[in-house]
Amino acid sequence: MDTKILRNISYGVYLVSSNSDSKDAGCVINTLTQITSENPLVSISLNKENYTNEIIKESHKFIVAIINEKINPNIISTFGFTSSKDTDKFKDFKYDIVGNIKVINEGVCGYLVCEVVNIIDANTHDVIIAKVVDTKKYNDEKEMTYRYYHEVIKGKAPKKAPTYEEVEEPKTTGKYKYVCDLCGYVLETDEELSDDFICPLCGADRSHFIKQ
Repeated sequence: MDTKILRNISYGVYLVSSNSDSKDAGCVINTLTQITSENPLVSISLNKENYTNEIIKESHKFIVAIINEKINPNIISTFGFTSSKDTDKFKDFKYDIVGNIKVINEGVCGYLVCEVVNIIDANTHDVIIAKVVDTKKYNDEKEMTYRYYHEVIKGKAPKKAPTYEEVEEPKTTGKYKYVCDLCGYVLETDEELSDDFICPLCGADRSHFIKQ
């Protein structure tokens, strides 16, 4: 079976957040789908090992922010490649508090406030079906697509993402090749990487770049 065809399925990029017993959690997803139009229902998919999934199961509510193309890449890196269990992901960014849930308000088009109505076991992941109970629009910026995330920002899917796939890296064209161990950004260069180099995607310092 050639799974490469799955890459042709269209996705957006979203930031889902939740709160339970004063515990904040959030992560980047690309699996938001609208199911119905009247009394709108949506679905998202989260890895069972994802801490945000755990918090949503406790609280039965979450917010999905629609990421736009002008978002600070550090937000994607923080929410996509670290765990809310041991990281305060919101501390360095601007956010609103809706109910008791924090939602990033920079680099997003707006958000959906959702209440869980059903959770379906999908082996390694949970499919969460929820009712949209409120919305807010911030701006008319162009929403980010998954293709844009990969081709323009050069981002990769975290290993716990539903769309994660081991991809063979192309042969190096430069003399040296470095890979960021946080976000997967690949840098090819004819010179050794300087000590003050900062990842253009996630802002990680030189210590996170592994020489290939």
